[in-house]
Amino acid sequence: MNRVVELFGRPTSLRDDDWGRIVAEQQCPFLGKTCYKIRKSNPQTSIGSCTVLYGELLEPIVICPTRLIDRGQIFLDSLHLLTTHEPGNELHVVSEVSVPGGSIDYFLVSVRDGKVKDFVGIELQTLDTTGTVWPERQRLLKELGVPRHDKSEKLNKLFGMNWKMTAKTILVQLHHKIKTIEHINKRLVLVTQDKLLNYMMSEFDFGHLKNPALIGDSLHLHAYKLRKRKNRSYKLMLNDRLSTDAEGSAICLGLRVEARVESDAIVQTIQAKINSSTLFQPV
Repeated sequence: MNRVVELFGRPTSLRDDDWGRIVAEQQCPFLGKTCYKIRKSNPQTSIGSCTVLYGELLEPIVICPTRLIDRGQIFLDSLHLLTTHEPGNELHVVSEVSVPGGSIDYFLVSVRDGKVKDFVGIELQTLDTTGTVWPERQRLLKELGVPRHDKSEKLNKLFGMNWKMTAKTILVQLHHKIKTIEHINKRLVLVTQDKLLNYMMSEFDFGHLKNPALIGDSLHLHAYKLRKRKNRSYKLMLNDRLSTDAEGSAICLGLRVEARVESDAIVQTIQAKINSSTLFQPV
């Protein structure tokens, strides 16, 4: 069994697909453009591996954050956190907004007459791998009858999951950013897979997080599971919602970080990015 179960957004179990074309075009269906995950040794080649099987039970693990934006469901599931959104307002999805402590992957923004009325930050996190998935990817292409330009299928290298570093890194980053978000009375959502959330709950102090989540909390964790459909593709389903605040994030890690900025500064950054292409249109 090949361990790459989604390649360029398509389930690899669908052997009747035109895989030669899919691999040649290198398109990410979630972004609507070329997959940005490239080989360092060959920048013209996109890797395209979205989801792999891993562990004793060979469960599907998402390894590409962009996979999480499928159908725009994560944005719909954060809509209730726009507490001053009103009917008639437009919804926009703005990517890569800088805040103290780094940048936030997406902002779901409520807009009226071209002006920002409310927003919620959305941060994506999937598991990082140890080693490389490339040999598995190349062996898959051989199985699918797609021409390859190397002999990677002969390599015996195995990949693993970097559970500890992935979890600690995102928790530290969240703690840096949540101070700013809480100070301006907004919300930040971490979107991840249920497998990673379960690991964090077992390895870090998560006992104080609210379950179910409270809308008034500044930090929300939305965990999704992959459910296999009749056509053998996978669908993201919201599985858990937890919440806490800046103090709660500090309890998780024992860190103390100050990072505050006025709301106007973030609004101005978002405002400059809003255009017709950011208008949210769920699939």
